Amino acid sequence: MAKLPDFEGLAIFAKVVEMRSFVGAATELALSKATVSKAVSRLEERVGTRLFNRTSRRLALTDAGRTLAERATRLLADGEAAENEALAQSVAPRGLVRLSIPMTFGIRVIAPLLPEFLAMYPEVSLDLHLSDAMVDLIGEGFDAGVRIARLPDSSLVARRLCGVELRTVAAPAYLKKHGRPTHPMHLAQHKCLGYTYSTTPGVWHYTGKNGEEASVRPSGQLGVNNGEALVPALLAGLGIACLPDFIIGDALRQGKIEEILSGWDLPQSAAHFITPPGGPRPARVELLADFLVKRLSQPAAYKAR
Repeated sequence: MAKLPDFEGLAIFAKVVEMRSFVGAATELALSKATVSKAVSRLEERVGTRLFNRTSRRLALTDAGRTLAERATRLLADGEAAENEALAQSVAPRGLVRLSIPMTFGIRVIAPLLPEFLAMYPEVSLDLHLSDAMVDLIGEGFDAGVRIARLPDSSLVARRLCGVELRTVAAPAYLKKHGRPTHPMHLAQHKCLGYTYSTTPGVWHYTGKNGEEASVRPSGQLGVNNGEALVPALLAGLGIACLPDFIIGDALRQGKIEEILSGWDLPQSAAHFITPPGGPRPARVELLADFLVKRLSQPAAYKAR
């Protein structure tokens, strides 16, 4: 396998040519004179010819040196331009952000905020992937994501956006027909509506005010992979559901559903802005994170009251 070109040696050689001095190049590059001299000697050995004629008072390019200097200078300029462009992308807010968001949270909570963000940063564009499925940010090439969960330890970098409160609810018609459960274990005798992407699918965990814990495996006619899809069945009185405020807040305020099991708390979670680990993130990603943290830390209209 062929070796890669000695890019460092070519760049240092080009800088010596530019400064017309080994000492000047060393000062410009913040290197020692010995390091600069070794780099040029290494390059001469590699190309098999002397590049400079050196005396104590004069430094002159050989014919081979003049030929190589043109290409090395262009290589250095291209490298500096590429690095500056990448630096500008990381500092200046412009470019594309690929963002993965849970479906309903994205539509109801995140999407209404985005026109303001895009107006603030007209050179930033967003590509939203709306799905409740757990997405592999790194493997699928996302810059960031929003996850609603009690996050396990991982290498992902997370910033808390807002709390997400879960409630156990049912329609008045269901409660009138089937009765109102007062203990989580009563749910085993009730029809329940299930969300298959919950942190513990198939099991609802509760903690009482006195610290008592209870877990139940509810069953019913409908299970979905998007919480909002449960709402029509919930409103129709077909069962009991555990859903977050941003989905059922309006229905609760309007009296279309009621909260049950007072005195029993479901595990609460939060929405987090997550990014892959490693290195400074582009300014556009950091600005989006800052914007969402600021907006969602304020009292939200979708919260149940």
